[in-house]
Amino acid sequence: MAAIDVPRRISTRRAPSDRAFRAVLTVSGIGVLVVMATVGGFLLLRAWDALRVSGWSFLTTQAWEPDSGNFGIAAILVGTVLIALVAILVAVPFALGVALYINEFAPPRVKAALTSTVDLMAAIPSVVFGLWGFFFLQGHVTGLARWLSTTFAWFPPFRVPGTDPDDPLASATVYTSSTFIAGLVVAMMITPVIASIMREVFSQAPVGEREGALALGSTRWGMIRAVVLPFGKGGIIGGTMLGLGRALGETIAVYMIISPVFAIQWHVLANGGSSVSSLIALRYGESTPFGMSALMAAGLALFLMTLVVNFAASSVVARSRSGASS
Repeated sequence: MAAIDVPRRISTRRAPSDRAFRAVLTVSGIGVLVVMATVGGFLLLRAWDALRVSGWSFLTTQAWEPDSGNFGIAAILVGTVLIALVAILVAVPFALGVALYINEFAPPRVKAALTSTVDLMAAIPSVVFGLWGFFFLQGHVTGLARWLSTTFAWFPPFRVPGTDPDDPLASATVYTSSTFIAGLVVAMMITPVIASIMREVFSQAPVGEREGALALGSTRWGMIRAVVLPFGKGGIIGGTMLGLGRALGETIAVYMIISPVFAIQWHVLANGGSSVSSLIALRYGESTPFGMSALMAAGLALFLMTLVVNFAASSVVARSRSGASS
């Protein structure tokens, strides 16, 4: 009888150092999930009293009067999203331009200096941005806000109720402490973070494809459009979502600029607005035990919204070329 060939079993014997490293990585990964679940569980436990009283009206009520039983996150949630959208709309084009210039056009010495500068800007405390926005930016951007309100008054978010855009003597205070100004300050805070991620991903675009595009007669901009930007799609989305996550949770800078209004404020150029994080900072020190539970419920809503944004971004990035390769 002919012998039957049996495939030889290949086994790998890991060294003790490999097993230790694998165990550390496993514990670290599980630890991240445990911490996230612990934070969510803590918020849910502390918010349960308020959620039990308010029920589903917590998502639709605009007022914030927890001690009288009339409270909800409709207004502050809309304000949070509007501030984050203004920040993203300003920061993403700026960060994309910075990342492309550093990677594709800057001379080597300038590239090193700009890279260090952008990375250092990401470490500036938010209170510094808040002070800059309150004392400097706010006074210099009211003219832009007035021009936007006058020129694009047909666009509802740019309309400022109760003002006459044709009156040159109209007070500029109606344009201060607005969602627009808060969004601009947050945009300056998240731009370095987004730019750093985009720059890192753009630098990994295949050199062969770059040189092939140029060899076929493409211009520098044509090569960027055909090779760098498609390859860096994951970095663009990932950086944008990371910046959006920070914009949604920004506290002190928004708290220093915005004038709290507990009503849905769709007019981003008008005075007044709100956000979940600034509400917590504003009411934390003076809240009763039930009011603290209501603040925890607002924090839980922000926590869940941030998780949804990050998970959605992760799924999109994983399908991109640069995301799949990493």
